[in-house]
Amino acid sequence: MNKKIAVLLGGTSPERNISIISGSCVLKSLLKSGLNAHPIDTRDFPIMHLKKQKFNTAYIMLHGKGGEDGSIQGVLEYLNIPYTGSKIMSSAISMDKFRTKQLWRSHSLLTAPNIYLHRNYKKTTSFSLIRKKIVTLGLPVIVKPNCQGSSIGITRVNSIEDLDHALNVAFFYDNYVLIEKFLTGEEYTVPILGDKILPAVHVSTKHQFYDYHAKYLSHTTQYTCPSKLNIQQETRLKKIVMSAWNILGCSGYGRIDVILHENKKFYLLEVNTIPGMTHRSLLPISAKS
Repeated sequence: MNKKIAVLLGGTSPERNISIISGSCVLKSLLKSGLNAHPIDTRDFPIMHLKKQKFNTAYIMLHGKGGEDGSIQGVLEYLNIPYTGSKIMSSAISMDKFRTKQLWRSHSLLTAPNIYLHRNYKKTTSFSLIRKKIVTLGLPVIVKPNCQGSSIGITRVNSIEDLDHALNVAFFYDNYVLIEKFLTGEEYTVPILGDKILPAVHVSTKHQFYDYHAKYLSHTTQYTCPSKLNIQQETRLKKIVMSAWNILGCSGYGRIDVILHENKKFYLLEVNTIPGMTHRSLLPISAKS
């Protein structure tokens, strides 16, 4: 029987536009392969109606909240519809940057030192104490929403005077914010497909960091694959990435971002359980190499 595939895209998260582009690319590929695939924008289509419309498989291309956080996975499991990507728990944990890093650190994997804040932190902690903690981390720092992707709401803070504005931007997108020490080094992303680690991609940008503009708009961002890491570094990186992936219980396909710090050690940045599939996306670049 020719399965009827729902390509879930769009949605209501701040990453909606990227999701539509990614989903359209996936849809085009599935149709080109002769599969019975249809675009479903979850903003406008009640997910509970998938069964009524005779869909029996879902390809999730929803980025951010409502797509990568385990919620849509839970609905699909209730409907008994198989879907792509990680399951409920691993999706939920991976979306939460703070808890992801806690798990990684508990297994002796390196991540940047950080400070975790709730929107109402001023009721329990003075702003001056936060500033002192940041001075201890050392400037610059990266301020980011805890559960958000595509570098949305992220600010690099070079001066303590810019901290308040950066927090306001991040809290616009989430009730929890992560302040991380900015790690200087070379950035790589490593895609995973099934139980296979794909070739690492080296990311180079002229921006202060790999922000939204660098990811989706800039024509100066460069992607190098193969990454030009030496054999020992490649072997070490693959081991770290597979360990990080398995610790979270992820499955299907995804991507893990890392920094090769100036101290020659790899630091884990974050995991993406539903990576982009646009013409600029890194998993397709790696898979083609």
